[in-house]
Amino acid sequence: MSAQPTAGIRDLLRQLGPVLTAAAMFTLSDIFGKLALEGGADVMSLLTFRSILGIGFVFLWLQLGKGAVALSPRARWVSLALGVLLTANLFSLFKAIELVPVSIAILTYFIYPLLTGILGAVAGVDRLTVTGAAIALAAFFGLALIIGANPSGLAALGLLAAVGGALCRTAMLLVTRASLKGADARLVTWYTLWSSTLVFAALSLLAWDWHWPHGASAWVAFVGIGFTTTAAIVALYVSTQQIGPFRTALFMNLEPLMTAALSAVVLGDRMTPLQVLGGAMMIAALCFFQMRR
Repeated sequence: MSAQPTAGIRDLLRQLGPVLTAAAMFTLSDIFGKLALEGGADVMSLLTFRSILGIGFVFLWLQLGKGAVALSPRARWVSLALGVLLTANLFSLFKAIELVPVSIAILTYFIYPLLTGILGAVAGVDRLTVTGAAIALAAFFGLALIIGANPSGLAALGLLAAVGGALCRTAMLLVTRASLKGADARLVTWYTLWSSTLVFAALSLLAWDWHWPHGASAWVAFVGIGFTTTAAIVALYVSTQQIGPFRTALFMNLEPLMTAALSAVVLGDRMTPLQVLGGAMMIAALCFFQMRR
């Protein structure tokens, strides 16, 4: 009699394991990024190094996995163009992480599912119901509570960077949905990362102003972020195959919650009660918004 519940729990963990791993790895990436930046690294050096490591890990992923179906020439060009958007997305996100508490940066960045639904409806790629619009407004109100509860302690540039990163992420999702349906996500990731890495490398060479971290913990974070982000990408791909893109996106809302909790322990970040209320309201509204769509 007890074997059935145990088997059910095991099946559930097997289904949700990849998406939970992805959320956890992205959370670690957020924390590692902050530690490396506080340890003396700058955003451009961090992301250039991380991108080069990512290319190597994705190459191994392609070699070890099943054979990929080649992309069409158009899909390859779209994937390469997405790399430019990814460059802006990553730079904006980590600039936000550098300037404001990690939990605030990630919660602000997580407006991208709302922006995707709203701008997708405007562009005709998606549809937005009246209920969905009302839920989106509730989520934005939650974000306003997060920011408004302590405006003097938050850098405006950091918040703008998080919003900019969210807009870039929204553009990537809409382009992918409109132009890359059915394309192998691994190859899309491969071409996108190559494009992004080349842009980061070119900008780093032009600036010629690298800042490396100081101290063991900063170096562990600096190198570790390459492992965690690649693991997160692989886990997202596996989760999308197992439980579908909708449920994967829904469970990825755990990332800002996990980031807020871990940043409080590791970095000493603290949110006021009003910010906690705003964060809870935003994440709940975000989940309802994705379920209603």
